[in-house]
Amino acid sequence: MRLTTTPQPASLRLTLNDLALPVKTGKDTMVHRVLDTPLDPETYELFRRYATGITVGAELEKVVTYFATPEGHTPAGFRRTLSLNGEGIVCVDLVRDISCDVDGTERPTKVLYSADSANPYEVAHVAPFVANLTCNPGIIYDLFLNDPTANVGGHFKDRDEVMAELGRVLGPGADISVELNNPFEADFGAILEEAERFREILSPWRVVIKVPHTGPVNAANVGQLLEGDKRLDVRYSQGTTEDRMRGHHLALKLREEGFRVNFTLMFEPYQAQMALQARPYFINAFVRHRRMQTSRMAGLMQAYAVTGDDSFLKDLRAYMVANDYLASHEDTLELHSVRALAESILHIRRVDEGDADAPLVGDGLDSARHCLRVLRQANLPDTRLIICSMEGELNYPDIDRLLVEEEFADMAGRVVVTAEPQYLARFTSTNQVISYQRRFMAAAQGQA
Repeated sequence: MRLTTTPQPASLRLTLNDLALPVKTGKDTMVHRVLDTPLDPETYELFRRYATGITVGAELEKVVTYFATPEGHTPAGFRRTLSLNGEGIVCVDLVRDISCDVDGTERPTKVLYSADSANPYEVAHVAPFVANLTCNPGIIYDLFLNDPTANVGGHFKDRDEVMAELGRVLGPGADISVELNNPFEADFGAILEEAERFREILSPWRVVIKVPHTGPVNAANVGQLLEGDKRLDVRYSQGTTEDRMRGHHLALKLREEGFRVNFTLMFEPYQAQMALQARPYFINAFVRHRRMQTSRMAGLMQAYAVTGDDSFLKDLRAYMVANDYLASHEDTLELHSVRALAESILHIRRVDEGDADAPLVGDGLDSARHCLRVLRQANLPDTRLIICSMEGELNYPDIDRLLVEEEFADMAGRVVVTAEPQYLARFTSTNQVISYQRRFMAAAQGQA
């Protein structure tokens, strides 16, 4: 019989310690760590009647040993579970749960936060407040390792050193989502070897492997993205079924090897249902570029509708090539085809360019809302949505409002908000912080 710990009324606090159960021989020190585990009245009564002793599970012992957890405690990032066997022995064990803080207590809010960075110096400032970190090769190499202003003095030599330091800075309570260098590697054994290296550095409990949607990109054409004009000669909506489903298969195979997967590069609501078929630990809603691009395309379409001037469609075509809606060779695509494609994209994004008084894009969070509705219906209770890729003055405040909308009150605990530490830090301040600090500090110096 397995049970979960639940909050109790403030006036009543029952714990395992109140049962005064004998400890299984040799487990005294470990059991001492969990005697403060709260029990609801029903569980307390059940244990009082049938329990004959107490012990801890193998996972708990492994976790507290690996993370060198201080005596009397269990580490952040793990939920305590209770079970009662046929001999009356209560067993306390741990399961991974980043919504939990030290000793299995809940984090302050249901919504969790994540740092989008591989800079240990910057991550250190937000480490106590985040439950996840996400990074990819661009973040690791371009924004840190190969940037002398970030990797001061070239202190960190390679990705492994960076991962190890991030693990140290974040501690046991945060997952670390890290992306493979080459998701198009034909040899799954090589991919698995890379993933195993991450697991070795970060531990089985913290590592999450980021797997991207691949679209029409494959091992044969990925070089096009690195050379010449860096444009793909296949439209994003084309390519083989095998290529477009590669990320899904890779996610499933890694899960079969015991890895949790962060299935990334999700920009449209319609990607969510198929992504969930791969049973990922995280799905994503990228909000920044999609919103900006929708606004630009809708603006050009509206300008054409008002003026009938083909120059707006030509600008639209160039914009769609530049942003990979069209393939590299489609820079001369007939304008009526450009218009038809743009209309279909804007229809999917529910933009009504026919209403001149309506906002073109809204808050751009329709994808996040859709993903939350899909998650609510899914049979994956441990899967969470990462809302990511944001910038500017409006993205985070709009997300903050979304997360308190009545419709999603039951889904707040399934959301992780991910951004660069500097972006998150921006929204800890307002102009009045400065105004009041001026007043307070003047008063403290006797100048008020």
